[in-house]
Amino acid sequence: MSDVSAALEAILFSSNRPLKLRELQQATDADRTAVERALEELRQQLEGRGVMLMRHHDEIHLATRPEFAAAVRRALRPEVSGKLSPAAYETLAIVAYQQPVARARIEDVRGVNCESVLTNLELRDLITEVGRGSGPGQPKLYGTTMRFLQVLGLESLDHLPTPRLEGSEASTASSERAPT
Repeated sequence: MSDVSAALEAILFSSNRPLKLRELQQATDADRTAVERALEELRQQLEGRGVMLMRHHDEIHLATRPEFAAAVRRALRPEVSGKLSPAAYETLAIVAYQQPVARARIEDVRGVNCESVLTNLELRDLITEVGRGSGPGQPKLYGTTMRFLQVLGLESLDHLPTPRLEGSEASTASSERAPT
């Protein structure tokens, strides 16, 4: 691999946007012919690999091959923006205080289907599967994540506030709280 080709690979890898051919020329101090030749060399080097050189007119970009996009998405878990809904906060509280907990138990407490809320919380890396239940179908058991602690600013689950429940529920809830 030529020095210009290696430099282009590093530049394109580091860029979060497509770059114009003239930007690549300026960055490498190479003329158009040398950059074109180096880009072709790089394109050939990347054949059969996880990334590819994309080109649209004079814009060039290094990108993940479509067949690996799902794996990259799972690995990077992009930050999901936006505030949590009241349903998400309720579900998150149930998971935090009763973990490991199955979806059926969460739905019993909330009285509604929680599948989409659980998926959203997993995408935000606030909860994760921590095991499987022993019941029929071995349901997923959910627990909180390190990200949950970071977002809430807690050192550990021991620092969760004690829930304020009325009547006899208070003593039941405190005994059900899962150790960390």
